[in-house]
Amino acid sequence: MSTENPWVVRRRMVPQPRLRLFCFPYAGGGATVYRDWPRLVPPDVEVCAVQPPGRESRLGEDAYSRMQDLLPPLAGALGEFLDVPYVTFGHSLGSLVSFELARYLRRTGDPLPRHLLVSGRRPPHVRSDEHEPMHKMDDDRLLDAVLELNGTSPEIREHPELLELALPLLRADFAISETYEYTPEAPLPCPITAFSGAADPHVTRSEAGDWAQHTSGGFELRMLPGDHFFLTTAQEQLLADISQLLSGLPGQR
Repeated sequence: MSTENPWVVRRRMVPQPRLRLFCFPYAGGGATVYRDWPRLVPPDVEVCAVQPPGRESRLGEDAYSRMQDLLPPLAGALGEFLDVPYVTFGHSLGSLVSFELARYLRRTGDPLPRHLLVSGRRPPHVRSDEHEPMHKMDDDRLLDAVLELNGTSPEIREHPELLELALPLLRADFAISETYEYTPEAPLPCPITAFSGAADPHVTRSEAGDWAQHTSGGFELRMLPGDHFFLTTAQEQLLADISQLLSGLPGQR
């Protein structure tokens, strides 16, 4: 596992990768979310799991709570890896971060992804007013709301030391999402594939399909079985779909 750059975790380094796949975590998640992916994608694809501050190996650092503060250091950290054609994947909050990163890189004149894979997220122009902002909830209500998403085991309630670490990170990550303001720009030239859970109560099929508005390079929607965390429960099918897509992309120029 590579540790030379704290923002990027590579559990299987590929000497001459055809493509790199940058994976962005959901709120409260870290690079470990993607620990199994290197062995489930084509062998010439190098999985780079993004590790923002405030979690796992970067637990002692302050987490970002605003998108505009996160993007410049994130782009700077990933710059050394953009010498190889790449694809991005993000789930939930990770979809929004990867989308805004691509637009940021376009503004700075840096290489854009060959393909944007978004998962478990409404498109950025669609706002959600279905609940009180989670980052403003007290700890008990925040934990209840997170458990309703089925991404965290209820047993975490029995571990106050874990809650002490997890809740500030969740609050910061949800603040990124809930204070985000979409600014219209031209559609991205790279294709977008959106993945969504058929039983996700937070993202409808129609909403997931509206990601098509953000690309001039082609769009596809793929529905998978499961709720918001089909990322875990339908991982085999998800990785099969992603591997098929990656195998069809051109690599090194």
